[in-house]
Amino acid sequence: MSSTLSIAPHRRIAFPLDYPSLAEACAGAERLRGHVGVLKVGLQLFVKEGPRALAIAEGTDAELFADLKLHDIPQTVEGAIVSLAASSTRYVTVHAAGGAAMLARAAEAAERATRGRLVVLAVTVLTSLDDADLAAQGITAGAADHALRMARLAWSAGIRGFVCSPFEVESLRRELGPEALLVTPGVRPAGSDVDDQKRIATPEQAVAHGADILVVGRPLRDARDPVAAARALAEQIAAGLARRPGAAPSGAG
Repeated sequence: MSSTLSIAPHRRIAFPLDYPSLAEACAGAERLRGHVGVLKVGLQLFVKEGPRALAIAEGTDAELFADLKLHDIPQTVEGAIVSLAASSTRYVTVHAAGGAAMLARAAEAAERATRGRLVVLAVTVLTSLDDADLAAQGITAGAADHALRMARLAWSAGIRGFVCSPFEVESLRRELGPEALLVTPGVRPAGSDVDDQKRIATPEQAVAHGADILVVGRPLRDARDPVAAARALAEQIAAGLARRPGAAPSGAG
């Protein structure tokens, strides 16, 4: 996973294709072609369009991120990972709360079926949740502590990729070291609306604290000039890399 530290700033941007149709998603992806490194397909588009949505990055230089947040019994999740291996998907999310057996089966299936091409990302705590939301579920630890607990569980099960908010990225990087791939939603450029996110930070802050890939949707999708917004975002990522001890030069890759 440590090779991700050398990639160029714009390739660290994951753009969510949260559009109501495949045609609109393709148009959105085309607008940002060459300015983002990852195209993220979430549940909205996948449920509407099915596996066709997972081919949207083919013919581009972007990677495909299937943000499906799998959470089921181990055998079912293993089967889903094997099915996904037939596509060109690079990243897929599972919920760390699914437990050690589910996580281990997912990691093993990805390695067996794709020889490491498909990276399983364990979602620790959703960025729409805060301490009060977790307390309502009976989780007495705060979001930061619970995210770290979930990451440790997933790491022990063989997972090496994680999704966490900017608030937890520094502690996960410190705990898991450079081998971990840290994907961070809840990122908003300074001055942007926070929307339904509760634990957020700027791109520069998230990268400086150890994030490898930033998920940024509405600030790009709703921008008057999405390309200019993506370029500005890449500049902020480069600034964050410059603040990060031991980071690769921002122009690498």
